[in-house]
Amino acid sequence: MRSADRLANFGAYFFAELGKKIAALRAQGKDIIRIDIGAPDLPPPDFVIEALVAAARRPDTHSYTTYGGTPAFKQAVADYYRRRFDVALDPTTEVLGLIGSKEGLFHLAQALVNPGDVVLIPDPGYPTYRAGTLLAGGEPYFMPLLAENDFLPDLEAIPAEVLRRAKILWLNYPNNPTAAVAPLAFFEQAVAFARKHGILLAHDAPYVDVTFDGYQAPSLMQVPGAKDVAVEFNSLSKAFNMAGWRLGMMVGNPAVVRYVHVYKSQVDTSQFLPVLQGGIVALTDERVWPWVAERNAVYQQRRDIVVNALRAAGIPVPTPRASLYVWYPLPPGETDSKAFCARALEEAGVSMTPGRIFGPHGEGYVRVSLGTDTAQLQQAMERLTAWLKK
Repeated sequence: MRSADRLANFGAYFFAELGKKIAALRAQGKDIIRIDIGAPDLPPPDFVIEALVAAARRPDTHSYTTYGGTPAFKQAVADYYRRRFDVALDPTTEVLGLIGSKEGLFHLAQALVNPGDVVLIPDPGYPTYRAGTLLAGGEPYFMPLLAENDFLPDLEAIPAEVLRRAKILWLNYPNNPTAAVAPLAFFEQAVAFARKHGILLAHDAPYVDVTFDGYQAPSLMQVPGAKDVAVEFNSLSKAFNMAGWRLGMMVGNPAVVRYVHVYKSQVDTSQFLPVLQGGIVALTDERVWPWVAERNAVYQQRRDIVVNALRAAGIPVPTPRASLYVWYPLPPGETDSKAFCARALEEAGVSMTPGRIFGPHGEGYVRVSLGTDTAQLQQAMERLTAWLKK
């Protein structure tokens, strides 16, 4: 049996292959510490779990649920945006519930992109932007994210002939993998740019509530007129440590929300209602914000462990203000991030993510995730720095 042509150039997802390699090493008796994948290791708040359990015990919560999330979940999303960003959303037309934001990122291209359309994608960037574009028959155009520009794309450097065919412009701040943040002024420029060129601006924002040192990440929706030209994706995965619950949302331009809703209605039948009930509590219960602050303090401690260890090893690394990652340059003399990470895995027992998998401009960097137990993370950094000094 042959796959469809559109799948011919797609290999296995990087982390799936990495997981197999780690399993093989562990079967040989090797102790491996994973600081590669961006998955929270701590549970969500107890009161969120209790809401799920209570709803699951009810006999009337086990049937199909409303496509794109229940009205109550959409209202909870709107309430969250009003409380967190002072942004008003119409839950009936400007909010769509997602089975995790990743599916929404992928579905956007399927709903909007025609063969030959160009999609502007940050490089390095989350691989789903590229995959969704290619599987829709679109053409990716990669915007370099460079350290000298604070890992923000230079929108004015995009050629005019590319802009004439561009359909979507992707942004992602706080950023994965670079951990960069964007000021509201940059979002204002991006909205004006999208309006000028007739492009949909799509902002992937799952890390807005994972912040440090008093920093508060803005929403693109805070820009006046953003809903005319933009949509934003958010998720409960990183905000409230609910990655396995698969709860996300898309908000913004009502026409685009409707297009994705139509596409989704052909693909899925939404989530288990008790999961949505737990999500409503996470989005609206005021008890969640002290919990977020305590959780972020744990991540900040881990961030400092990683940054201090790398600096002690002679590797210059900025201090991230947000996200679940530390993005650091390869040590002097190293030029291949995949080879470097493969050797660190085999020789030091530490699994990290090579920057190259996020795009050509990710080469020369390595991503470390903070979603690992603090003591294990400390041990991983001790192993890594000792290995680097050999």
